[in-house]
Amino acid sequence: MNTVITILTILLAIISVGLIVLVMLQEGNEKGLSGSIVGGMSETSYAAKNSGRTKEGQLRKYTRIVLAAFMFIALLIGFLQKFVK
Repeated sequence: MNTVITILTILLAIISVGLIVLVMLQEGNEKGLSGSIVGGMSETSYAAKNSGRTKEGQLRKYTRIVLAAFMFIALLIGFLQKFVK
């Protein structure tokens, strides 16, 4: 059982590095004051509707997937460590 926990811990470390890279690749939301004034109009634009097809939309999707995997493996490690002792 300790071997499984070790493998999962190594996998968690690799996933955490991937998650850091994905977050760092994303652009910030630096709208400032003009973004808060005009923000309502940009939500209904054509670009906003198709944002999932852009590079930024794909990065956001992959970040969510990697984050879910990170959380699942972290919970699994905690669950397994509880029963090993």
